[in-house]
Parts: sequence; structure tokens; C-alpha cells
Amino acid sequence: MENEKLSGLPAVRKFIVLVVQGAIIGAGAILPGISGGVLCVAFGIYQPMMAILAKPFKNIPRYWRMFIPILIGWIAGFMGLAKVIADLLSVNSAVITSLFIGLIAGTFPSLFKEGAKNGRTKGMWAALVISTLALLTFFYVLKFSSQTTVTPSFGWFVFCGALWGISLIVPGMSSSSVLLMLGLYQPMSAGIASLDMAVVGPFAIGIIGTVVLLARLVNGLFDKHYGIAFYCVIGFVIASTIPIIPLSFTGVGEALICVAAAGAGFAGSLLMDRWSAKHPPKEQENAEAVEKTE
Repeated sequence: MENEKLSGLPAVRKFIVLVVQGAIIGAGAILPGISGGVLCVAFGIYQPMMAILAKPFKNIPRYWRMFIPILIGWIAGFMGLAKVIADLLSVNSAVITSLFIGLIAGTFPSLFKEGAKNGRTKGMWAALVISTLALLTFFYVLKFSSQTTVTPSFGWFVFCGALWGISLIVPGMSSSSVLLMLGLYQPMSAGIASLDMAVVGPFAIGIIGTVVLLARLVNGLFDKHYGIAFYCVIGFVIASTIPIIPLSFTGVGEALICVAAAGAGFAGSLLMDRWSAKHPPKEQENAEAVEKTE
């Protein structure tokens, strides 16, 4: 009986770690500038998620044990912690944002290590630089471009769905910013809230079609060019983190608190990452075993 309890203990801890990671992703979803895709990459969930979206029948049996605790944590984080974080943001957004920046930065060592597990090449570094500069340029153009509004229509609501689909697949992409700039965010959100099928229908077509097509493309890139694809995604994460770094503070005290919050997030992320590395989920071990035999 004691052996059974001891052997079951790591599984319980793995479950708790995955729930905590899911809660952080769910809670971070409301933070301005932080995308769920970035946090999924940070916690090593992004690639399995793409695999499931691309080939659900093949990959759900591999990863379902991983995603159940993550989903539980996400719901708890979004529904429970989101209100707390929203209140904290209203008090001091710089400190909370710094905490999440630390959480993301703390995963960079393992991300670079994972991406280079088959060796590093010049192409990987090129992918990292190009993806980082491309997304930073996109953010710059979006920030300084003039306001352009369009007339809502079936085609534009399909575009809204497609843009949301892209933001789910590409870490760091902000669909809300683009839709606000085009004047489509309010009519889209109002239509979805009221279940207006003239909005929901084309929106669903856009998001489902884009997710299915892009997930297959991303999954294919990981299969054929793992290192380049992974470093490209790291570039997206870096580019989406840089613009949200707090640069103005009310005083030295707030600046020091932000540094401490970032440090705490960094340390916490490293601890979770080291634990996950020592005790990977069973489906991850199975997937790696399958990859070695293929």
C-alpha cells in the first residue's frame, strides 16, 4: 500500500502543476498585451494543442490527460482569478504585468533548449530574428497607423473570425487591436453577445476555417522543420513581450516593486519548468517514444 501511495504521489503533483499552469493561462487572458498563445508556448502546451487541432483523432489519445487538468485550471483561472487580477490591474497594472512578464521570461531557457534538441542551425537563428522583427513591425504600424473604419458585412465578419483564428494560432497576435482600428470590434462583440446569427455565422466560418487550416500548417512545419518552427514561435513570444514592459512609474518604490514582481514570476516559472522537466506527463513520454519509433 505504501509503494502504491508513493508511486501515485508524482502523478498528483504533475496534475497540480498542470492545473496551476492552466490557471495562469486563464487569468492572463484578460491582461492587455498578453495572449493565451504566448503563455501556451511558455508552458510547453502550444505544440500539443496544434497537434490536436490539426489531427484530433490521432493526437487526442496522446494528450488528453495533459489537457484535462489544464482545462480545469484555465476555467478556474479565468472565472476565479480574472476578477482578482482585474481589480489588481485597476489599482496597479504595472506590477501585475511585470509578474506575468517574469513568468514568460522564466521559460526562455527551456524554450531555447527544447527548440535546439536536434541541434542549432543558422536557419533557426534567422527565423528567430525575422519573426521577432516582423511582429514588432506589425505592432509599430498598428500603433501609428491612422484610424480606418469599414462597414460591417458578411465578408468582414468572416474576416473577424479569421483574425481571431490567427490570434489563437500565432502567439502574440492581437486580433482585438486590429478590429478596434477598423471599427469592427463593437459590432462584432455586440452581435456575438446577442447571438445574432448574421454575425455569429460568418464569424464561426472564419475562425473554424482558419484554425483548421493554420493548425495543419503549423503542425506540418513542426514535423518537417522543428527547430526553425520552434525558434520562429520564440521570436513571436519575444516580440509580443517587449511592448508590454512597463517604462513609466510613479516613483522609485513602484519601479522596485515591479522588478521584484518580475523576479518572483521568473523564479516561479523556473521552478515549475524544472518540476515539469523532471516529471513529464505520461502522454508526453508516450509521444516521445512514438516519435523515436517512427
